Amino acid sequence: MDQIQKQLLEQVADLHEVPSGAYNIRANGSSAGRNTTANIDIVTREDRDGINIIIKPFTKRESVHIPVILSESGVQDMVYNDFYIGEGAEVTIVAGCGIHNAGDRESRHDGIHTFHVGKNAKVKYVEKHYGQGDGNGKNIMNPTTVVEIEEGGYLEMETVQIKGVDSTRRTTTARLGDGATLIIHEKIMTHGRQSAETDFTVDMDGEGCHTSLVSRSVAKEESRQVFRSNIRGNNRCTGHSECDAIIMDHALVSAIPEITAAHLDASLIHEAAIGKIAGEQLIKLMTLGLTEQEAEEQIVNGFLK
Repeated sequence: MDQIQKQLLEQVADLHEVPSGAYNIRANGSSAGRNTTANIDIVTREDRDGINIIIKPFTKRESVHIPVILSESGVQDMVYNDFYIGEGAEVTIVAGCGIHNAGDRESRHDGIHTFHVGKNAKVKYVEKHYGQGDGNGKNIMNPTTVVEIEEGGYLEMETVQIKGVDSTRRTTTARLGDGATLIIHEKIMTHGRQSAETDFTVDMDGEGCHTSLVSRSVAKEESRQVFRSNIRGNNRCTGHSECDAIIMDHALVSAIPEITAAHLDASLIHEAAIGKIAGEQLIKLMTLGLTEQEAEEQIVNGFLK
C-alpha cells in the first residue's frame, strides 16, 4: 500500500500496521489483504460484491477489521457485507471508509452491512468516515445498516464522521428480540456546503428489549444536517432517542424524532436540542488566553468526545 492509503487506514481504523486477528482490507474496489482465524472466517460473496463475516458461537475477546479506502478519483464502490455472530460470542468489529480524492470526479462508497446477532452475543461496532483531497471532486458515503438481534443479544454502535465528507446519508434499521439491547452513539461535524442525513428506525418487538440512540453533531458555515429517528415499541420495552446539535455561522440543522407505542408497557422518550455556543463559555476560555477561534475549537472538540 502507498503512503496515502496507509494514512487513510490510520484515520478510519486506527491501524498503523497490519492488524492481528481477522481482517479484510478493501482498496479502490478490490481486496488488498485478508486474514482469518480459527473462530472468525471471512468469505467472498458469490451473489454480489462483498463478504460474509462468520463468527463462531462463544468466541471471546477477538476482533475483526474491515476498512475500505478509496485513493483514486472517480471510483464508485458498492459492497454488501453480512455479519453472522454466533450465540454467546463477544467481539469487536472495526469498519469505516476513507477517501482521498485529488481529482475532479466524484468518489463514492456505499456499503450495506447486515448484522445477525445471535442469542446472548455481545458486539461492539466502530465505524468512522473520513475524506480528504486537494481536487474539486466530491467525497460521498452512504452507509446502510440492517440489524437483527436475537434473545439477550447486545450491539453497541459508535459512528463518527468529522471531516471531508461532502454528502452522506446514514440509514439504520433494527429489529430487537426478547431482552435484546441496541446502543448507538453518533458523532458528526459538517462544514462548507456539506450535507449529512441520518435515519434510524428501531422495531422493539421483544419483551424486555431496550434501545438508546444518541446523536451529537456540529454544523458549521453553510452545511446542512437532518436527523430522523423512529422508535416503535411493540412490546414491553424501554427506548430513548436524543439529538443534541451545535449550529454555527449560516448552517441548518433539522431534528425529527418520532416514537410510537403499540403496547401498554412500552416506555419511550425522545429529546432534541439545537443551539449555538454559549457566549459565557467563549468568554471563560478566552480569559485563559485562547483566541475566539481556539475557544470554539475547544468547545466543539469537548462536545464531540
